[in-house]
Amino acid sequence: METHRGASGSVSAGAEGVRGTVVRTLSAWDRALFRTVALRHWPRGEGVLPRLSRTADHSKLWLGTAAAIVLSGAGGPRARRGALRGLASIAVTSAVVNTVGKGAFGRTRPVLDDVPVIRRLKRLPTSTSFPSGHSASAAAFATAVALESRGWGAAVVPVAASVAFSRVYTGVHYPSDVLVGSALGTAAAFGVRAVLDARRQVPPAQPLVAAPALPEGRGLTVVVNPGSGSASAAREIGEALPAARVVHWDPDAGPLTELLADEARRTAEEGGALGVFGGDGTVNAGARAALRHGVPLAVLPGGTHNHLALDLGIGRCADLADALASGHAIAVDMVRFAPPRKSRRAEEEDEKEAAEEARSPEPGYFVNTFSLGAYGDLVEVRDRWRDRIGPWAAGLVAAVHVLRHSRPFEVRVNGRRRSLWLLFVGNCSYHTVGGGPGGARRFNLSDGMLDIHLVRAGRWARTRLVASALAGVLHRSPVHAAARGRRLHLAGIPEGTLCSYDGETAPSAPAMLLDKSGGTLTVYRPLPAWLNGSALPDG
Repeated sequence: METHRGASGSVSAGAEGVRGTVVRTLSAWDRALFRTVALRHWPRGEGVLPRLSRTADHSKLWLGTAAAIVLSGAGGPRARRGALRGLASIAVTSAVVNTVGKGAFGRTRPVLDDVPVIRRLKRLPTSTSFPSGHSASAAAFATAVALESRGWGAAVVPVAASVAFSRVYTGVHYPSDVLVGSALGTAAAFGVRAVLDARRQVPPAQPLVAAPALPEGRGLTVVVNPGSGSASAAREIGEALPAARVVHWDPDAGPLTELLADEARRTAEEGGALGVFGGDGTVNAGARAALRHGVPLAVLPGGTHNHLALDLGIGRCADLADALASGHAIAVDMVRFAPPRKSRRAEEEDEKEAAEEARSPEPGYFVNTFSLGAYGDLVEVRDRWRDRIGPWAAGLVAAVHVLRHSRPFEVRVNGRRRSLWLLFVGNCSYHTVGGGPGGARRFNLSDGMLDIHLVRAGRWARTRLVASALAGVLHRSPVHAAARGRRLHLAGIPEGTLCSYDGETAPSAPAMLLDKSGGTLTVYRPLPAWLNGSALPDG
């Protein structure tokens, strides 16, 4: 026991030693960079930067800028919204920096020995140094404005950067104070935007279609994928749908597709419905079986990713139980991707392409998304690491791998040759919810459209795309193009290119046509209380 404690103490002391070494190294770099700025001559800096730094005291500079934006009318409503959100972001940032940041760290201000007297502020701040409140406010305001108005952002961001640099130039902050403060301000701007934009959009009207009412799940057969949390799933399904027949797929007994086909055939004979509990791949297989045998589909919320359940508004098995009991269902498009059908004359004119199509795989279908290029590589790497380190860590590893190793590919898109990093196609129109990156949802699952996105190859294309996505301005990225259409023809796809559909990957055919000739699927969907006749909550 004594030996064990001694070993633990040695390990703890070792960890503390490493941590102390890292802190001392970073602190040395910080002070060295501060001294470099102090000793270097910056032409015309003495007449501008100290005055600019004083103007930013108590956010006077940003209050005046916001007033100018609002009163000038330049930039329209978006610019005015950006100015007001900039002030809200400053308020949030100031509260965090002044009440939490400075009190928690208590770092003393830099020594001014190396800073020329002409640069120093007449009234030195008395608060602690870390993080920089001026830098945080500057970044918060500039980020909020830039997110709403590109023109005003181009004018405000350089001023904000100058304010942040002036805090090091005048000797009142170390560089790390400024960097962390700027990061906090940027995060505050994104947070304010996300909160203010998070009002849920009203889905477009989508008519109900006929489907049998199955109270308590009577007549429903649910196929559960054991890799999607089946232990807890069985209990939840049993509580919400006590009369449902639950079948757990055994991988050793045969492919999941065969089990789903057998159960779909059985429910078609009995006049019931097929249910699936799993991720996007499981839902895809269930949708194909339901479509082939003409039975309604019930999607239960399971798996790491189940985007169709999210878009249907099914967060719990109880949500689906309400829809089943009432027989509420909608039509959901299925997108077919397969080699294009060609005339005999066209095949004679292009024997090579005809031979390629002869070795192409059978048609496939997707209910969520399809892609060519980097995303297929990402899915493969993610799946390879998922069982070892967990799904979210595997996703991060896969993203880093793709950014480092993926290569562009050549393809003809509707007859036009393009060099791309990624081609993405969504089933139906996606709409962004909230102000930050991500959050894309579909409100109409049978609009007949394909949501098409291209990421063009080019210098720093991947880095620029990631930066745009994180900034919430993906639609403005010069390497990203988006359009909506009813069909998409792809040709000249290089051999070995992977396509990804609903979380699964497969080798791509050399030519493909994506359209909605596969038909529509009947899928149960819960309705809000004010539509389905349920009692509304008080207040």
